[in-house]
Amino acid sequence: MTTVREITPETANDDDLLLEHQLCFALTVASRSVVGVYKPVLERLGLTHPQYLVMLALWERSPRTLKDVSEALLHEPATLSPILRRLEDAGLVTRGRIPGNERALAITLTEAGTALRQQATAVPGTIMERLHLSREEVASLHKAMTGLIAATQLPADAPA
Repeated sequence: MTTVREITPETANDDDLLLEHQLCFALTVASRSVVGVYKPVLERLGLTHPQYLVMLALWERSPRTLKDVSEALLHEPATLSPILRRLEDAGLVTRGRIPGNERALAITLTEAGTALRQQATAVPGTIMERLHLSREEVASLHKAMTGLIAATQLPADAPA
C-alpha cells in the first residue's frame, strides 16, 4: 500500500529540489531530444540544426547583416561566424562587407541557398509527424516557449 505524504511548507521546499521538478532539467532534455529528432531530417538537406536556424533567418530575408541574424537567433556574432563559414563553404551563402559600412558584414543567400528552401518546406511537417504533434499543439508549445524566452530577457529586478 502506498502512503501519501502530507505536503507541508517544509516538504514542498524539499520537493522543489527534486530533479524531476526542475524546469531547467525538463527544458534541457526536451531541447536535446527535439534537436535529435531534427538531425536525420536535416542531414538530408546537408544541414546541422544551427545551420538550419541561420538558413531560416535568411529565407525570411536576405541579405541580412551579421548583427541582424545574431539578434534574430539570440546568438552572439562570434558563435555564428563558424556556422556561416561552413554555410559559405557549402555554397549556400556569401559573406561580404556592406558598401559604405565596412564594419557591417552582409550575409546573402546564393542560388543554391535559395533553392534549398523548397526542400526545407517538408521539415516542419516531418517533425510534427515524428513528434506526434498537431499544428495547434506546436503553436501552443511555441507560445509557451517564447513567453519563457521573453521572461529571461527581463531585468532580474523587474516586478513579477
